[in-house]
Amino acid sequence: MPHRPQTRITASASPPPSEEAWLAARRVARELDRILDEADPPRTAVDRASAELRLSTRQVYNLLARYRVDRRVSSLLPRTTDWRFDYNAALTKRAEQLGFDLVFGLAQWASKGGYGGISKYREESLDPFIAVTALSAMTQRILLISTIHVLFGPWHPLHLAKFGATIDHISGGRWGINVVTGYSPREVRMFGGQHIEHDRRYEMAGEFTDILCRLWGETEDLTLRGKFWSLEKAFVTPKPVYARPILVNATGSPAGIAFAATYSDLVFITSPAGHEIDAALAALPAHNAVIKAAGTERGRELRTIINPMIVCRETDREAQRYHQAILDAADHGAIEGFVSHQQTGDAVAWKAHGDKHRALGGNIQIIGSPEHVVDKLIGLKRAGCDGIQIAFFDFAPDLEFFGDAVLPLMKQAGLRSA
Repeated sequence: MPHRPQTRITASASPPPSEEAWLAARRVARELDRILDEADPPRTAVDRASAELRLSTRQVYNLLARYRVDRRVSSLLPRTTDWRFDYNAALTKRAEQLGFDLVFGLAQWASKGGYGGISKYREESLDPFIAVTALSAMTQRILLISTIHVLFGPWHPLHLAKFGATIDHISGGRWGINVVTGYSPREVRMFGGQHIEHDRRYEMAGEFTDILCRLWGETEDLTLRGKFWSLEKAFVTPKPVYARPILVNATGSPAGIAFAATYSDLVFITSPAGHEIDAALAALPAHNAVIKAAGTERGRELRTIINPMIVCRETDREAQRYHQAILDAADHGAIEGFVSHQQTGDAVAWKAHGDKHRALGGNIQIIGSPEHVVDKLIGLKRAGCDGIQIAFFDFAPDLEFFGDAVLPLMKQAGLRSA
């Protein structure tokens, strides 16, 4: 890949903090935590982590990498993207070197053949709970989020409280959960269950999460009889590194927003206007305002994250040509199968998204030159999004190009600190 000239960049990027600096910062942060805990209620992991993140490049606009461990795109155009762990581990370490803040693993339960098509769309994938555990021992600074369907199978809050605290310690306080209730009837039937009504799922997830947080915080045995779960003299140790791990959920429904306002630190959102970026920029200010107002009503600050699929090349024309090549190689059988699967569920967030964007994927799509991409990212920030959860068509080379050509422009625009 040719190196992109950076003659337009007037401010040079500072080198990333050394490992020694980070270790020292963590020691200082832990001592501050000890002092603050003597006077104040426990703060969330996000609050505490943000104090440390001020020492790095994560100051202005959260940039999140989304490395899906399955086939992300319904296109047969050749690419390097792979579901295997070594590929994703290399990407995660490279993202950390570039200063990315967070890596997120999606979970999906598919039958043999996935959602069909030549590619057997999403048939092969790694479990993000296990994969993130392994990644935590291979990284130093990047935050790690596992997606977990808390209502599938025999999950009990005590299981996840213990497992989660363990991963949190392995990672040094960098782990979090994307709490998912499961919109698909087909998926829950894999576990011998029956589909649960949408709002009731969030009621159950609320009780699950409440017990989870209590187990992480209680200093004595916990006994309770809930509507859905019970415990008798339950206790979890060690406790998470920073009061509790980061909590995340993805939502667009009133019930999901209420859950987020009560429990979540980060909210993965979709565009109410579909995948077209300009339509999304017009619709997102009001959408973000509703979500953040719900948090404010409960005395909490919510941060919203949106997922753009970025197709970027040196010029707009080259990017459009690359995009068209992806569309021309669309796996139509996979697209039809996945759309049919989604229509059997009751998810609210993707209702405005049409079928034609599925070959490329992403919640929204930004296609163009580095300058064009940064202009749209500025628009997302102005629309109230606190971060972006990036996906690429061909992750390894596209990540390198993004780091070389887009990140410096983001710093110049004030989206990232230099």
